[in-house]
Amino acid sequence: MASVILDVKATGFWHRWLTANVRRKDVCVQQKSQRTSAFLIFDSRMFAEQCRSGRIPIPQRIEMEKNMLTSLAFIFLIGLAMAAVCERIGLPRIIGMLFTGIVLGPYVMNLLDPSILGISSELRQMALIIILLKAGLSLNLADLKKVGRPAMMMAFVPASFEIFAFFLFAPYVLGITRVEAAVMGAVLGAVSPAVVIPRMVQLMENSYGTQKSIPQMIMAGASCDDIFVIVLFTTFVRMAQGGSAKASDFVQIPISIVFGVVLGAAAGYVLARVFETAYTCAHCVRNSMKVILVLGLSFLLMAVETWLKGIVSVSGLLAVVSMACMLKAKCVPEVSKRLSEKFGKLWLAAEVVLFVLVGAAVDIRYTASAGASALLMIGIALLFRAAGVFLCMARTQLNKKERLFCVIAYLPKATVQAAIGSVPLSLGLPCGQLVLSVAVLAILVTAPIGAIGMDKTYRRLLVHEGGAAGENPGA
Repeated sequence: MASVILDVKATGFWHRWLTANVRRKDVCVQQKSQRTSAFLIFDSRMFAEQCRSGRIPIPQRIEMEKNMLTSLAFIFLIGLAMAAVCERIGLPRIIGMLFTGIVLGPYVMNLLDPSILGISSELRQMALIIILLKAGLSLNLADLKKVGRPAMMMAFVPASFEIFAFFLFAPYVLGITRVEAAVMGAVLGAVSPAVVIPRMVQLMENSYGTQKSIPQMIMAGASCDDIFVIVLFTTFVRMAQGGSAKASDFVQIPISIVFGVVLGAAAGYVLARVFETAYTCAHCVRNSMKVILVLGLSFLLMAVETWLKGIVSVSGLLAVVSMACMLKAKCVPEVSKRLSEKFGKLWLAAEVVLFVLVGAAVDIRYTASAGASALLMIGIALLFRAAGVFLCMARTQLNKKERLFCVIAYLPKATVQAAIGSVPLSLGLPCGQLVLSVAVLAILVTAPIGAIGMDKTYRRLLVHEGGAAGENPGA
């Protein structure tokens, strides 16, 4: 018996139709989750008969399918158009994409289909994987060795300084408890890898700051920063709910980093050997097929993080970067170069999806309730963060201009804040609405400032390989 599978809202039209028109023995309903969708499986012959009889309103069914396509059309067309407008007036493309997401999102015009929003986090993660793969294929392990200590410090020192600022000043500025201030600091403490990493990849390709491995250092720190912050956030939330901090929670941070790097390196080594063996046996794997295989393995590495949750901590994002680095080290240079080029082309579409959906996750309604005190607190925290970055740069060869650029690069907030900003509110914490308000305001303030700051200053603050700071690579 052939079957028809539909992905529909769990409490929507199709459930009502099935109840009224389909025999129980002909239908299997598989609930995917409580809030997203269900899979309805039934006899295709019966379905066709119902369509011919007019019992299924086909126009409504087509409209449901069109909404998804319309949402994707809005994301790509309007997102790219606004990015081009911002680029034309001298602003970073990301601002146009974020603005598009905010306007199209559920909190303003509500033009995006709920099914798109339901998988928004997965789509954003896929886009982030693509740029991390390109970043890993552009990294040189020798360069990372040169900045090992400051890169490692960048993973936790700036975030710690910012969280400490909230812990010290938020009770006086915002009128919350110390524990609630720690929760807020953990939400705000992470830098956005989605904003930072693409720009660091661009700097490496254009040879800005590469003599001292500055982009590599910032990229490595930004990739680990969110691990540290999310572990602290989980701990502080437990404390706000009446629990206590455990030493084992903090032990998970280095474990997650080490296991992520080892797992990714092993996966990259095996994949490189597979490509080499296939070439030796005259079974050449096309570069396009290699891209698919690398993407599939990357998704699997991200899934491992979820599978092992509660058993051992593994950083999926670090595993992806590590795998890409190993591929670059073990594959023929021409292969890694071609793979990097192809992932760069994929990023053209992934970038739009990532930033438009990040914007769609921003609840603009909470900005008004944040007030001037929230803006003041964000400013104080960023000053502490800047001090943390300067501390990481101590005893390095970086000059004042290069250290200033590192401070600017560590300003943007977006991805992590959009992901966890609403968690305290959903858990019923008294500070939940205020935390979300400050998180939204921080995204709207720091993401544009950080992006504009990096784009407008790197030529003046960083040294171009083979020239001095301020030289244009095309000159």
